[in-house]
Amino acid sequence: MSKLVIVESPAKAKTIKKYLGPGYEVTASMGHVRDLPKSKIGIDIKHGYKPMYVEIDNKGELIDKLRNMAAESDGVLLATDPDREGEAISWHLAQMLALNLDETNRVTFNEITKTGVLDGMSHPRAIDIDLVDAQQARRVLDRLVGYKLSPFLWKKVRRGLSAGRVQSVAVKIIVDREREIRAFVPEEYWSIDAKLSPKGSVKQFAAKFYGIDGQKTEVNNEQQANEILARLDGADYTVGKITKSVRNRKPAPPFITSTMQQEASRKLGFTSQRTMRAAQTLYEGVELTGMGLVGLITYMRTDSLRISDEARTAGEKYIVETYGDKYLPKKPNVYKSKSSAQDAHEAIRPTMPELSPDKVKDALSADQYKLYKLVWERFIASLMAPCTQDTVTADITAADCLFKATGYVVRFDGFTVLYEEGKDEQEDEHKALPPLTVGESLKLKKLTPTQHFTQPPMRYTEATLIKALEEKNIGRPSTYAPIISTVLQRDYVEREKKQLKPTALGEVITELMEQYFGNIIDLQFTSKMENELDDIEKGKLVWTSVIDDFYKKFEATLTSAEQSLDGTKVKVPDVESDEVCEKCGRKMVIKSGRFGKFLACPGYPECKNTKSITVDVPGTCPKCGKKLIQCTSKKGHKFIGCEGGRECGFMTWDDPTAEQCPQCGSTLFKHRGGLLVCLKEGCGFEKKNERKSKKTGENE
Repeated sequence: MSKLVIVESPAKAKTIKKYLGPGYEVTASMGHVRDLPKSKIGIDIKHGYKPMYVEIDNKGELIDKLRNMAAESDGVLLATDPDREGEAISWHLAQMLALNLDETNRVTFNEITKTGVLDGMSHPRAIDIDLVDAQQARRVLDRLVGYKLSPFLWKKVRRGLSAGRVQSVAVKIIVDREREIRAFVPEEYWSIDAKLSPKGSVKQFAAKFYGIDGQKTEVNNEQQANEILARLDGADYTVGKITKSVRNRKPAPPFITSTMQQEASRKLGFTSQRTMRAAQTLYEGVELTGMGLVGLITYMRTDSLRISDEARTAGEKYIVETYGDKYLPKKPNVYKSKSSAQDAHEAIRPTMPELSPDKVKDALSADQYKLYKLVWERFIASLMAPCTQDTVTADITAADCLFKATGYVVRFDGFTVLYEEGKDEQEDEHKALPPLTVGESLKLKKLTPTQHFTQPPMRYTEATLIKALEEKNIGRPSTYAPIISTVLQRDYVEREKKQLKPTALGEVITELMEQYFGNIIDLQFTSKMENELDDIEKGKLVWTSVIDDFYKKFEATLTSAEQSLDGTKVKVPDVESDEVCEKCGRKMVIKSGRFGKFLACPGYPECKNTKSITVDVPGTCPKCGKKLIQCTSKKGHKFIGCEGGRECGFMTWDDPTAEQCPQCGSTLFKHRGGLLVCLKEGCGFEKKNERKSKKTGENE
């Protein structure tokens, strides 16, 4: 008889089976097997907040199979993911399979490699009830808030709405930023830039006006700028003090969940969900030629910056062999995790640093390759020597005015030979200055005054929102992606290009929550709750006591809110569009329904006219030659249609391009498999879609 090992996913099961060999049967639970019921709250509030778990719909056959396999096996090992959620899945499996919770039947793998799997198997333990309780506490908290607050919102705003404990805080953060933007009053200021060159040289460099008589001077309007220009009329420009220094730029640490999601957003344009999907497959295992199934990265839900000695040694070996000894720092780089980090796992890193992205590219999908390359480069760079720069700051005097010029020269590129961290905002680039000497006269080439206005704060992107959630201690590594996807799905937030903007509905809900449920939506309260969940995990708090303390206050707040708003309905303001109703002449408004947004006449019920919201796209219809538009189906799916509608009947799921077919001149469409295809009947032209690199401009 063999031992039964249960994991969550078939891909992970297949990889682990390869390493364990005969004597083990590995199967998947396909995620959770039990959860709270959908049709009711499922918590016995009067008897210690006991959760009433039920088997998940459509999993009966799978559960029967697991029970039969467990009965026929020579023991069961639960190998779900190494975090709270994974621990809870193992606990539910143990309950369903009648396993002894005191036995050492739980194993975890930080990486799905032969070393990682065998190491995990050699250190079995009992299920960690404190971890399970922390997950149960979060689940029960969210269920209590959701199932009590949602009906309140149905009565006071509109049916179909739902509320969430952490998601409501995320929406508030986005709404608060929008309020800052609206309240922002721009202030005028001016800059004065001088283009200078050493006499006898054609090389030019820029210097910025700093002040008068050595004191920093703010230039707030055109009159001040003109007065300074008058001072400078005919002035000689002379090099004053020169300050030279050496700056060491250290590499960024290896990824944790939040920084990986931020960097994938900045550099790859990935949403957090897309990032985590690709990371999951890289962790669970990919088929490599000559190696079989291999997990390419360590566990991707982590807030620890720790790396193993084995991984460090392998990474340093690669650096020396590829770049040379000088690219290793004199002392190894060590990164400290933040104080609130659980530190149960390592940082996110390649399981085998010797497997460079080029070596595995052919085995990976486009998303897998891009993310693996990002993780691999970040990890290798984190072990490398700093970038050393020679910096120069020159004070330049003209009349009684002072200008400053700053530049640097890279003395040693260090880690930047491989990787540099992306930035949320563009930084000023300082180019190298020509050789300058104190007292040297300079030639003025151009003096440019420029008017500026201070800018409001930027709206959040996924990257900056994740950074804010982490800094404010809202949520944990496993929750960032679900938080963002949930607030978008609920239409509380929408994407405007890459920026996150609250909808009218999101603002109304936030205002309502602030007025009546201030503690739930309070950032410090939510952060404190996260800390209490961590303390439950550490065995310092009893989870039911935390829930009881929260619920008694929440229930009183809910009762008070219902009494205050008795008989009151909160209206969500309509957003007016530019579209005119052809039936009555009113300007149509944007409404939200089950399948997304649509246009409706504000004259309802007298005028019941509605329309789909369409978006212009490049190209023309290959059937009738009219404009193409992006439409939304009744189930919320985006597709491309013809503005001629049913008269033409053309539709496709492929995206149109601005490129024309060389055979018939019709629009080419992006098709699966990286093809550009012509959809004009009888043409049949297709070619490989060659994308150009943003860095080089060459075909990839």
